[in-house]
Amino acid sequence: MFKKVTIQADERGLLFHKGSYVKKLMPGTYHFLLWSKTTVVVLNIAKPFNVDGKDLKLFLHNEDLVSELDIVRVQDHEYVLHDEDGQFVQLLKPGVYAFWNILKKHTFMHTDIRQPELPVEVNRSIIPKLTANVLSYEIASYESGFLFYDHVLQRELSPGKYYFWKGPVSTTVKTIDLRQQQMDLIGQEMMTEDKVTLRLNFVCQYKIVKPLRALEMKSFDEQIHIQLQLTLREYVGALKLDDLLKRKEDVATFVLSRLREKGEEFGVHFLSAGVKDVVLPGEMRDILNTVLLAEKRAQANLITRREETASTRSLLNTAKLMDENQTLFRLKELEFLEKICEKIGSISLTGGGDLLERLNSLLGERKAESK
Repeated sequence: MFKKVTIQADERGLLFHKGSYVKKLMPGTYHFLLWSKTTVVVLNIAKPFNVDGKDLKLFLHNEDLVSELDIVRVQDHEYVLHDEDGQFVQLLKPGVYAFWNILKKHTFMHTDIRQPELPVEVNRSIIPKLTANVLSYEIASYESGFLFYDHVLQRELSPGKYYFWKGPVSTTVKTIDLRQQQMDLIGQEMMTEDKVTLRLNFVCQYKIVKPLRALEMKSFDEQIHIQLQLTLREYVGALKLDDLLKRKEDVATFVLSRLREKGEEFGVHFLSAGVKDVVLPGEMRDILNTVLLAEKRAQANLITRREETASTRSLLNTAKLMDENQTLFRLKELEFLEKICEKIGSISLTGGGDLLERLNSLLGERKAESK
């Protein structure tokens, strides 16, 4: 009585006697006595070599078997990229692996994860398949990046995309924005030399020119904000309110010059600065409005007096000319008569005398009747 075992062309058999491996069986048909303690494990050579319940090391002493296997050992500090016939298949973690080399060609790329950055030899098109084991960082065109391993600075990164293994070394990338930036001080309360409290809205623009220096400073934006505050207080505190309002444009010049003196320390180039608003307390605003109104009224009165003086002078000059020139005087009479005729339908004059005097007398009588 026999039991038959058939091994196909794409298979190999492993012969065991009493649980111990004996040899490899090639494709064919084999017969074994039913009561014998012989077993055969049939493996598909298109799949990785694996025997359930058996350690791979039990088979490695058989040279005949090993000749048809690719054995790869992955160390604790390694990841191995496994390709079959030039196509990526899987990522191998620490351990020992065996693959049949009969139907497929296997290649293995060893990478040391103690050096986290992926080697340039790694095909970037397979990275989406490695997301569980790879970190990615992207540096924009307007940024500068800095690479840290275990919180120790390694180098500066130019714009681009970078990939790192998740492994025993902690990887961090920090970025600094190199574009023009703006710092706003809104509603900063300050006191002038004459003890007037006011609020300033101020703005300045700057660019980071030494990104590493900016990275080394704790709370970089806050430190620039404080420096801007102190500079403003220094300027405003040395002026009286009237002087400050008159020299408001000079604030920007003073502050910008002081900030540029600190630019090297911050790794920053300050581009411009300016006062947006000066906000006064309500009472002080009312007082200034009253003063302004009085000044404008005085200016209006002055202009009125000047106009009256000019008008009187013009009349005096006209009278002198009429007194010296009878023709001009006669023309003035006719002009006066024309104005009267515009307002009166008909006029009857009798008797002699000066025409202008008689018309004046007539106008006087009509005004009395109208009353």
